[in-house]
Amino acid sequence: MNTIFDWMPWDFLDDWMKEDRHLMRAFRSVSDRAAGRFPPVNVWMDENAAVLEARLPGKTAADVDLTLESDAIVLTDKPAPAKEGEPAAKPAWQRRITLPFEVDSAKITASFRNGVLTVHCPKAVRADLHRIAISNG
Repeated sequence: MNTIFDWMPWDFLDDWMKEDRHLMRAFRSVSDRAAGRFPPVNVWMDENAAVLEARLPGKTAADVDLTLESDAIVLTDKPAPAKEGEPAAKPAWQRRITLPFEVDSAKITASFRNGVLTVHCPKAVRADLHRIAISNG
């Protein structure tokens, strides 16, 4: 015979927490976009360069601003021009991709085709390390 003492409150809480996890997973994609994780970007690297690929459905090359910072590539949505008498609109999203090496800014190339932005970022060539002789005197 089951009594109220046989019922364990943590069983109910465990079931409730499982449902809560499902709800949070459903809303996570919306919050990811709001937190700057949009657009999704794939990055491939080898010993010579990095290639970034961002999927931007419904956008054109004119809708996106691409800049190089000291250690990162920054993608920014260009907001629609503000109407007269209204404050300037803020970008809907901005995505900053940090690279583990310096980029040769003169050799970066970017192309936009069928809603996919592809950025090729070659590594900067550094001077070779060499030993410097120290004289006594």
